[in-house]
Amino acid sequence: MLVIPAIDLKDGQCVRLKQGRMEDATAYGDDPVAMAARWVKAGARRLHLVDLNGAFEGKPVNGEAVTAIARAYPDLPIQIGGGIRTAATIEHYLNAGVSYVIIGTKAVKEPAFVGEMCRAFPGHVIVGLDAKDGFVATDGWAEVSTVKATELAKRFADDGVSSIVYTDIARDGMMGGVNVEATAELARVGGLPVIASGGVTNLDDIRALSAVAKDGILGAITGRAIYEGTLDVAEAQRLSDQLTQSGGTS
Repeated sequence: MLVIPAIDLKDGQCVRLKQGRMEDATAYGDDPVAMAARWVKAGARRLHLVDLNGAFEGKPVNGEAVTAIARAYPDLPIQIGGGIRTAATIEHYLNAGVSYVIIGTKAVKEPAFVGEMCRAFPGHVIVGLDAKDGFVATDGWAEVSTVKATELAKRFADDGVSSIVYTDIARDGMMGGVNVEATAELARVGGLPVIASGGVTNLDDIRALSAVAKDGILGAITGRAIYEGTLDVAEAQRLSDQLTQSGGTS
């Protein structure tokens, strides 16, 4: 199970939000490439980038920073989300060296788009499902739909989606622990590998997710915790490797 550092980009800065609120941002640096270098040095095997402005505007806004990171680390798998709503945007990011694009809002509003993009860019498409009380939210979490995350995941399983990034909005940025039950259920019911996001705070969360990794938990995205020091990336990845190899028990 991968421990995946998050770099959230807002107005060119590296920030973290609380529950997706743009007005509740904490800045952690103004050099995204240097921030990426910090997590690569710590042993990260994948990076999770989010264009926060892009998520609200529906098109890339911090694309230059994303491209700079991809060019600085050509061998590192990078996944990017936020404002990805056209084939042209996906093609641009993949040509820049990004490994995976995350389709969020568009996947909920136009599910057929996901299948089209999986056929056009096989192996490179991830769907981001952000949920509140189990129901999927869109448009930078500003709108909550009537669609259950588990139902939507099932629809995408046959499309060739690489994995699902699942975020429990209520937990995101709150340092309150990950929603292990909902994440594991999505992996079991949806039939796709799931990357957990939202509330990954300390080694207890890594232990809990590792215990259900066999259900299909591919990784755990962590943001505020690694910036504020409640989770060490290198230590977390070592623990995850150890527990996953031993079947989730230590």
